Amino acid sequence: MGMTGKPNIVLILNDDMGFSDIGCYGGEVETPNLDRLAAGGLRFSQFYNTARCSPSRASLLTGLHPHQTSVGVLTYDMGPEGYAGNLNHRCVTIAEALKPAGYRSYLSGKWHVSSNLREPTDSWPMQRGFDRFYGTIIGAGSFYDPNTLTRGNENIEHEAREPGFFYTDAISDNAVEFIRSHAKEHPEKPFFEYVAYTAPHWPLHAHDEDIAKYKGRFDKGWDRLREERLERLVASGLVKDSWPLSERDPTQPPWTQAENKAWLLRCMEVYAAQIDRMDQGIGRILRALEETGRLDDTLVIFMADNGACAEDIPEGVSVDELVNRLMLARSHTRSGEPVHFGNNPERMPGPEDTYQSYGQAWANLSNAPFRFYKHWIHEGGIATPLIFHWPAGIAARNEVRHSPGYLPDIMATVLDLTGTPYPKEFPGRDVAPLEGHSLKSAFAAEQPSRPPMFWEHEGNAAVRMGQWKLVRDYPKPWELYDMEADRTELHDLAAGHPDRVRDMAAQYEAWARRCGVIPREKVLKLMKDLKAPPAFWEKDGS
Repeated sequence: MGMTGKPNIVLILNDDMGFSDIGCYGGEVETPNLDRLAAGGLRFSQFYNTARCSPSRASLLTGLHPHQTSVGVLTYDMGPEGYAGNLNHRCVTIAEALKPAGYRSYLSGKWHVSSNLREPTDSWPMQRGFDRFYGTIIGAGSFYDPNTLTRGNENIEHEAREPGFFYTDAISDNAVEFIRSHAKEHPEKPFFEYVAYTAPHWPLHAHDEDIAKYKGRFDKGWDRLREERLERLVASGLVKDSWPLSERDPTQPPWTQAENKAWLLRCMEVYAAQIDRMDQGIGRILRALEETGRLDDTLVIFMADNGACAEDIPEGVSVDELVNRLMLARSHTRSGEPVHFGNNPERMPGPEDTYQSYGQAWANLSNAPFRFYKHWIHEGGIATPLIFHWPAGIAARNEVRHSPGYLPDIMATVLDLTGTPYPKEFPGRDVAPLEGHSLKSAFAAEQPSRPPMFWEHEGNAAVRMGQWKLVRDYPKPWELYDMEADRTELHDLAAGHPDRVRDMAAQYEAWARRCGVIPREKVLKLMKDLKAPPAFWEKDGS
């Protein structure tokens, strides 16, 4: 804490990770530092993101719904206000809101809420309240040689060519440096630090020594491992034993019939190694907090931006698309060797000259016990771990909270804990009212109730009111689930509750109109009018 008595905030977000991957949420990945945070604080079992990278970051940073910030899909300009692909001026970031309260703000890692990747604009971090920034403007890319690497407003991609560079480590090391320099230069002030990892988003890049730790760890295959994860989740109190495991994705074979097992296992081993490396860096961040005397007075928050990713990188994917149009890759390694794109079982992932993803069946494991993936609003797409650790402010240790919440609540909680008002205008511009609700009361006990929660992404949508969740896999009809009896969403009750479906759908439509959601058919037409081709992972131009 600074002399103001306000807590420091370290907000850690990772990328494309499932609900049950890390150790303290039932997974096989060794995450001793995240496990330590969970053991010394709280885990939430029903916290939600928005199912996709950019919208989640926009919502997390602003306390609004993504469409209200103009990041309705991704950072591509789709024309209308809610889909322009840049943080607009009707929102304020946590960093902007905390500045009048005396906070200094730092960001290390992925930004991904600006469509301009090369020239600083008013939607870049330094222009949205951050005092220091190190990271990437783009959403993904090589861990060895990332595009758009930036310090402040200056492109520093040349620094990735230095020996030993690895982006996950660089994110951690810069986060540590920000903490240490703040303690020396601004000891009287509290700080907000946003640490935004790209791990474990594809491509599958990891160090050999980290990959080796997981040799044999996944040999039982996805079917048995999904069962074991559920058993551990039940034992830890995170899920009910009355919720059956969802079926394996019907498009995927049973493990006993899977082909190319050596390659499949290597994919999951590299994915685990990516998370492991992130956790090692989180350990260094925690040590920096300890050594600067800030750990007890710092609220550390950890979560993921969406569910695990089932996107396949097909062999022969257009290099021009990845390298030139999307800027998500390099065509050659730093030493000049060609990068081999696509999920080719003849080439093992991990090194710099590969560009692969771990596929649908492993993503199904990562999201266990739930159905679906990133992009969808079913539980597998939006359920995230959420850890709160704050020794001076949270008395509970190693407890679970089942109170539901979602991304807009994070800003509301931060402002509540720091005694900071949400601005009605900033500076001189009107901003949309805060959509989130503080989770502070859940630190001591379960919250008895909360207002409805709403989601929409590319036509997939949901509204949750109490125990009821109305959800849509676009363009299919609405489904209705009782989250107390059936959180794995196996028994659609819509046919038996037509009045409830009608009422919840009407509330969803009212929310969608208020927040600027455009029906997916119109979004697709806009993309065609703009001649925006779908990326390799997108279907039907979504």
